[in-house]
Amino acid sequence: MSVPLGTLPRWVNFGLLPLLNVAVAFALSGLVVLFIGENPIEAVKYLVQGALGDGEGIAFTLYYATNFIFTGLAVAVAFHGGLFNIGGEGQVYLGGLGVAFGALALDRIMPWYITAVVATAGAFAFGALWAFIPAWLQAKRGSHIVITTIMFNFIAAALMVYLLVNVIKQPGNMSPQTRLFEEGGQLPKLGWLMQVFGLDIGAAPFNVSFLIALIAAFAVWLLIWRTRFGYEIRTMGTNATAAVYAGIPYVKTVVVTMLISGGLAGMMALNPVMGDAGKLQIDFPAGAGFVGIAVALMGRSHPVGIIIASILFGVLYQGGAALAFDMPNISREVIILIQGLVILFAGALEHMFRPALIALFAPKPKAAAPAARAA
Repeated sequence: MSVPLGTLPRWVNFGLLPLLNVAVAFALSGLVVLFIGENPIEAVKYLVQGALGDGEGIAFTLYYATNFIFTGLAVAVAFHGGLFNIGGEGQVYLGGLGVAFGALALDRIMPWYITAVVATAGAFAFGALWAFIPAWLQAKRGSHIVITTIMFNFIAAALMVYLLVNVIKQPGNMSPQTRLFEEGGQLPKLGWLMQVFGLDIGAAPFNVSFLIALIAAFAVWLLIWRTRFGYEIRTMGTNATAAVYAGIPYVKTVVVTMLISGGLAGMMALNPVMGDAGKLQIDFPAGAGFVGIAVALMGRSHPVGIIIASILFGVLYQGGAALAFDMPNISREVIILIQGLVILFAGALEHMFRPALIALFAPKPKAAAPAARAA
C-alpha cells in the first residue's frame, strides 16, 4: 500500500484524481435525484446549506468528521504496512469499553481532563488488544488479515451486547446501556472555538475529541515519515520480502503496526461515548469503521488528506440529513446511495481514471543522446 501509485505528478495523484472520483460520484448521484423527480441543483443547495450553512451545521459536520479522522488514520497506518484492516468497527466497539470503564471509574472523583487521559489510553489499549489476535494470526500463521478482522467485527458486536445486557447495564433500566456519566466523565463542547469565528454550535455535540483527532493525525505523520519504525512500516508495505531480507523483523512489524491501527480505531469511541451520549450504548460506531477505509483511500493514506476526506464525508452525513428533511421525496435510502457512490469511487474504483491521467500527465521519457544511441 506504500508503493507509489504510477508516475503521476503529486498534484494529479493527490489532488486531481480524488476530485475527479468525487465529481463522477456526485454526477451519478445527480442522475439518481433527477430520476426520482427532483432537481439535482436544488438538492446540492440543500445539502451544502445543511452541512455548512450555519454554525450548528458546521459543528455537526465536524463532529462526524472526527469519527472518520480516527478510523481513516487507523486504516492508513495498516495500509502503509501492506495490511488491510477491515476490523475498525470491532476495534471501535472495544475502544468504547475502554472509554466507559475509565469514565465510570473516575467521573465522580476526577475532572474531565484527567478522565479523558485515562479514557483515551483505555480506548487505545482495548482497540489495540482487539487487533492483536488477527495481527498475530497474520504474522505467525499466514491467516489473511481481511478475513480475521471481518470476523472479529461480529465477535465484538456480540460481546458488546452481552456486556451491556448482563454486566455493565444500569440497574433498573430496560435499555442496554451504562449509567449516564457525571460531568467528570463528559468531554466539553467546543462552542468557544466556534464563537471565535462568530458561529453558534447550537445543539451540536462538537467536542474536545476533535482536537484529540488532530493531535492523533500529527502523531501518525511523525510516526510514518519521521521515525525509524515508520520507515520499516513503509518498507514492509512496499516489499515484504525485501524488507525481511534487509533485516526488518516481519512478525514484530506486522503486530505492532496492527496494534497502532487498532488503537487509533478504538480512540474513535471518545467522540460518541464521552463527547455526545455521555454513556455507552449499542451501535454507537454507526459504520464509521467502514467509512474509514474510503477516507484513507481518498486521502491517499496521508493525515492531511484524511482530514480533508473526513470533512467531505462529514458534509455528506450532515448535509444528507438536512436534504432528507427539506426534500421529503429524497428518502434516507437515497442519501445512503449517494454516500455509497462516493465510497465506491473513492475506494473500489479509485484507479479507474488513472490510465487516462497517466497518458495525459505522466512525464514523457527523454530521447537518448546521440552518443548513447551509438553505443
